[in-house]
Amino acid sequence: MIFPFSAIVGQDEMKTGLLLNVVDPAIGGLLIMGEKGTAKSTAVRALADLLPEIEVVEGCPFGCTPDGLLCSACRERLNKNEGLKREMRKMKVVELPLGITEDRLVGTLDIEHALKKGEKRFEPGILAAANNNFLYVDEVNLLEDHIVDLLLDSAAMGVNTVEREGVSFTHPARFILVGTMNPEEGELRPQLLDRFGLCVRVTSVRDKNERIEILRRRMRFDAEPDSFLREWQAEQERMAAQVTAARERRDRIEMSEPVLEQIVAMTTQLNLDGHRADIVILKAARALAALAGKGEIGTEEVRTAAMLSLIHRQKRLPFEEMGSQMTKVQQLFSGASRP
Repeated sequence: MIFPFSAIVGQDEMKTGLLLNVVDPAIGGLLIMGEKGTAKSTAVRALADLLPEIEVVEGCPFGCTPDGLLCSACRERLNKNEGLKREMRKMKVVELPLGITEDRLVGTLDIEHALKKGEKRFEPGILAAANNNFLYVDEVNLLEDHIVDLLLDSAAMGVNTVEREGVSFTHPARFILVGTMNPEEGELRPQLLDRFGLCVRVTSVRDKNERIEILRRRMRFDAEPDSFLREWQAEQERMAAQVTAARERRDRIEMSEPVLEQIVAMTTQLNLDGHRADIVILKAARALAALAGKGEIGTEEVRTAAMLSLIHRQKRLPFEEMGSQMTKVQQLFSGASRP
């Protein structure tokens, strides 16, 4: 049994970052940085209970979107005029183990079966299970380099292609990457760091009353998990409904010219490469407005989105800590223009 998402005490930025990626998967995932024992893994795993259903091809092990990119097997069915039936399937959180092998990640082709039967037989990997879902990597900074390279390729292209002895198989691999890490255990490669749309830094709860409440809830959950889950079921259902409504409302949120000017006013003052930060801030602000039930993006949505989007995108001097980057962003807000 998994501890309920709504029962997690504090860590509001982390919970918000996760929910924003449910509302708009195009935000690009979330990196959670912090010391041990701050509910990082608990929050990611608990998110699964709040995830909505999405439309996929019926029976497809890769979760292909009917009107989107299709795997080799679905394309073959279309070529044979078999048609593609649709079904609703709940999104999930797929975990990627640290010691994973390349074959387990991308999948394998059975060459012997192809030679004997003249048919492709593909054994799906983690990337297949992660398509249109959350892909969670605990201690992401400790992943081996060749696994990181494969993740970067899939994240950039949205496709996983396996080729062996002239036989190939392709399937979509569009996943929402969530990583957790303890900065004391090592840095993250810049190429992978840039792939995370949002970033939060979590610390231990310092408030005495909140720490006591953490103890109470954890002990109740460990002693009587069924009773504890029932106690929080109504709140879980409320949050799930809020997320589903926000996903439906998201594309109708108005984005005024002053909001765009506010975003650009902040990003142009920082030493950033490219325009990804501007786009992520806008998408995150829109998702925040959708979650709040608003019809347009306001100043506070932009400021919150910027805090989540800019911390890990600034260029750092040698030996400069991430905390100093957070301070720069906070100082920037005080002088940012308001719509």
